[in-house]
Amino acid sequence: MPGILVTTRKGAEIAIEAAVGLTLMEAIREAGIDELLALCGGCCSCATCHVYVDPTWAVNLPAASEDEGDLLDSSDHRSAYSRLSCQIVLDSSVAGLRATIAPED
Repeated sequence: MPGILVTTRKGAEIAIEAAVGLTLMEAIREAGIDELLALCGGCCSCATCHVYVDPTWAVNLPAASEDEGDLLDSSDHRSAYSRLSCQIVLDSSVAGLRATIAPED
């Protein structure tokens, strides 16, 4: 189970354990962090699961798809480290990942 550190919009850091195969979005929601809306349920169609991945981890993740990039372009809060958490599948290679929930658009 990869351990993930999630920072909420209020700055609280919450360590969560996630099952391999879940997406980061699913792991955050299962941990009871309700400020991540994820309205589309992980279908990569709404951008309400926007997170900032710590720069040291961003290079270890697969590149964002064109669809993900297009959705992130619609956010006023996009950064170089923006990702949709529904598109990050968790496995042992992401143990220790740090992500911050982006401001709501």
